[in-house]
Amino acid sequence: MDEVKQGTVVKGNQAKFIIGGALIIAAIILLIVVNTQAGAQYFLTVDELMERQAEMVDREIRISGAVIGDTIVYDTDNIVIEFTVAHVPGDNAEIESAGGLALVLHNAVENPSLNRLKVVYEGVMPDLLRNEAQAIMTGKLDADGIFHAEELLLKCPTKYEEAVPDQSISS
Repeated sequence: MDEVKQGTVVKGNQAKFIIGGALIIAAIILLIVVNTQAGAQYFLTVDELMERQAEMVDREIRISGAVIGDTIVYDTDNIVIEFTVAHVPGDNAEIESAGGLALVLHNAVENPSLNRLKVVYEGVMPDLLRNEAQAIMTGKLDADGIFHAEELLLKCPTKYEEAVPDQSISS
């Protein structure tokens, strides 16, 4: 009789470990899924954002565009920068086939028919924020269509024109 009880106890303990292990694995999978969805960011071009504007309001977005220099306004009292970016392609192959980044940024700024986006950024004025710089921004679009950048990264192609002479813009 003791042998039967011992076998039942061992099988009962094994079942508890299996159920406990399955619950732990399920909890880990749930945490991974929830955190992945919460931390997901959309990387969009200005055109893509305009097409999906209604669904992108108040979502964390990363966007890229060409800075239009004469739209830069810096409020030194409140440390707020406002500027406008123009659409640039998101595909590197498309950028290369169009003559390189410097030429694409130049053409984007000069072409008034391209989609444009107003950006507001709270922070110190970056040295590279100038005409034809590529701005890569993370933030949220508000209901009025203004992008509020929380992070602002800038790439100025004129720094690289000498390194890649065939991409430089001739006047």
